[in-house]
Amino acid sequence: MKIAIVGFGNVGQSFLDMLLSKKEFLEKRIGKIEISFIADSKSSVSGDFDPLEALRMKRTKGRLRDDKKAKNCLKELEFDVLVECSTTKINGGEAVEHMLIAIEKGANVVTSNKGIAFYFDELMKLAERKNVKLMYEATVGAAIPIIRVLRTYFSTFTIKKIAGILNGTCNYILSRMEEEGLSYEQVLAEAKELGIAETDPSYDVDGIDAAIKLVILANTIGIRSKFEDVKRKGISWITPEAFKIAAEKGYTIRLIAEASKELIVEPRLVKFGHPLALKGTINTILVYTEEAGTFSFAGRGAGKYETAAAMISDLVAIYDDR
Repeated sequence: MKIAIVGFGNVGQSFLDMLLSKKEFLEKRIGKIEISFIADSKSSVSGDFDPLEALRMKRTKGRLRDDKKAKNCLKELEFDVLVECSTTKINGGEAVEHMLIAIEKGANVVTSNKGIAFYFDELMKLAERKNVKLMYEATVGAAIPIIRVLRTYFSTFTIKKIAGILNGTCNYILSRMEEEGLSYEQVLAEAKELGIAETDPSYDVDGIDAAIKLVILANTIGIRSKFEDVKRKGISWITPEAFKIAAEKGYTIRLIAEASKELIVEPRLVKFGHPLALKGTINTILVYTEEAGTFSFAGRGAGKYETAAAMISDLVAIYDDR
């Protein structure tokens, strides 16, 4: 199996780290593994190269050996699986183009890129037509195995609703405001200092990230939807006083993403003790079924190694299915 890695930031590097550390085990499970090429936004390495040396070069010099761009590598070189780890961009960006090229060539795709939300139908229909797999467990909840469970175990259930906390940054901010009585601005500054929030936090705090993940979940269970369908409200308007008033009645406030008849991301009152009243950066997803009630999935919803672990699992699943 020849693997192409596109996107060689934290997630791509962590994927390769984990792949190499587990290589002996994985090869017993799915067969011989080769790295066809590695590419980032500015450079690449292919042909005769040592993957460990590629890691060292990227970490020390910030680039890879060659100047060839990812798109050219994908078109010109042979590979069986594309591992797409590029940073998500609104409307998909080049990552979607990379996936389309790979699928057209008859290669399977494993991705952490949430840009699939913007071209979900197109990508899935093409993958089906080309008889290849598009695996995207890492796009929602990092290592929480929600996508595969929805696609397999829950495929015969009637799912009434999915609701969850899909953004750890927002949950951290709201938790700290609740615990310490701090303002949104104070906690946001703290989150930036700790590296939990980006310098420009709008992608998280305006509910954009949660909305994209919700679209992926909705499409996975057959609710055909796009990002524009999500009714969205962020958290920047919430005050410490709002938490005090909510607490007096036994509630807290959390940013909840829900897919049922509508797709909604908004701050909501959540009763203390409810599975969605979790604190910190943990993600939680509830699946409400007609046949068996409600199922709860929780875990680390972000992190480079958590995301890489989900991608390794997807890689194995492709060849286990085979």
